[in-house]
Amino acid sequence: MGEKLTRKVSIFNEVIGPVMRGPSSSHTAASYHIGSLVRNLLDNEPAVVDIIFTKNGSYAAVYHQQGSDRGFATGLLGWKITDDRFLKALKESEKAHIKINFRVEALVKDDHPNAIEILGESRSGCKLTILARSIGGGAIELRKLNDWPIHLMGDAYDVLIELRRMTKGAVVELLSKDVENLEPPSVQSSGDRMLIHFKASHPLKEGMVNRLRSLPGIINVWMTSPVFFPQPGEPLFTSGEEMIDLALKNNCSLGRLALSYEAKLLGISEDEASKEMFRRYEIMREAMIKGLDRNLKGMQLLQPSAGSIIEAERTGRTAIGGIHTRAAARALSVMHVDCAMGVVCAAPTGGSAGTIPGVITTLAEEKNLTEEQIVLAMFAASTIGLILAIKGTFAAEVAGCQVEIGAAGAMSAAAVIEVAGGTAQQACDAAAISFQNTMGSVCDLVQGMVEIPCHTRNAVAASSAFVCADLILGGYINPIPLDETIDAVMSVGNMLPPELRCTALGGLAITPSALAMKPKPIAD
Repeated sequence: MGEKLTRKVSIFNEVIGPVMRGPSSSHTAASYHIGSLVRNLLDNEPAVVDIIFTKNGSYAAVYHQQGSDRGFATGLLGWKITDDRFLKALKESEKAHIKINFRVEALVKDDHPNAIEILGESRSGCKLTILARSIGGGAIELRKLNDWPIHLMGDAYDVLIELRRMTKGAVVELLSKDVENLEPPSVQSSGDRMLIHFKASHPLKEGMVNRLRSLPGIINVWMTSPVFFPQPGEPLFTSGEEMIDLALKNNCSLGRLALSYEAKLLGISEDEASKEMFRRYEIMREAMIKGLDRNLKGMQLLQPSAGSIIEAERTGRTAIGGIHTRAAARALSVMHVDCAMGVVCAAPTGGSAGTIPGVITTLAEEKNLTEEQIVLAMFAASTIGLILAIKGTFAAEVAGCQVEIGAAGAMSAAAVIEVAGGTAQQACDAAAISFQNTMGSVCDLVQGMVEIPCHTRNAVAASSAFVCADLILGGYINPIPLDETIDAVMSVGNMLPPELRCTALGGLAITPSALAMKPKPIAD
């Protein structure tokens, strides 16, 4: 947990994002991000890539159903994840003469449930062994390059230089004139060899790589381009308590504080940050509208039902109806698109991508929200995810559904408070009681797909966000603060057995009805 407490977390990189193809941020988006970086490390000319998943991890059980194979292929091809050819990526990689092999083996080098070993060879014959992890919400770590430990997360222009010790001075002098570092370079030694790792906010100047490679004593030069926003600034807060105190000190809402946080962290203006957040809202809204189509194709187990529910509510054929039902149906519609491998915005993950859109698109319609109000509601929601990312994880493979859909429900409750004009303290309390009522929820996806029970969990989380907000605004005093609640969530998550953490080996996934289901094949 020590590393989690000190690392920077960006809202756009990890909380309201990435923009991706469904169904899973951990298994679809993260695979794409890893594939993109591996392509870079192979001089953008991969020829053969063996991708090995750890035997008892979640990738082994779900990598085909959740489009991990297509994600890796899309990244290795150098495409954007939103490319319309995504579903054809495996066939297209063959046409591009990139041979991709998938295997499941016991990996003794890493015990993370999303551990991956990658053996790559470029067209020029360069060979690499890479150890990587998907750590939740589309975030990744590359932890080893050949025999060198590294820490590469795709949020910078990374330059890694393997060299003889005698060449260190010349390399540092050359790069210090060119590279704008985000942090001091790391240096490792092994006998006469060294590895210098620079993290830069801009790409190297043209010709610099050739100059590096021409130096005597250079063994290898590797570079990657960022798949996330670089983060040249520093975070304004790292805990819920600090966040509430800062909002109180500045007499601002949670949404406005989060807007300032992200702008300063990414080194952009608040106007730029606002525009980017509204762009992501529009992606959510487009997915919601698309998912209401009763003829939507692409899901493997379910039939689209969101449009029917909206119509039933409109015509008075539901028991109660109202804003809760409309938000639930819209959450369901986004998950329809997510599971058809359509374009969504992770919030904070692919498996929970429906909850926040369901709530905020409904608020926007019911309350006639302005663009600014929508943006601030999105930012308010993001602060709750920030604290979870700093203190824990978004990976159901590590801590169960409580840190995915449970987190999305808590984030949505904070958004409702923001729209209602509540304080930062009230928003955090609404999020805390939401977490307290989803604590312990397991990830038991049927047939390894983000469909059952994920769709209805997103819908219920969207609906309950209004209740949690109303309880706090109505006078309930939350006795256990957000930070302590999130610590408890992570403690409970770590107690869950592997069978209940995204492996499809427990819970609803092993009921007779679930096992008897016949998934539709993924269409190219």
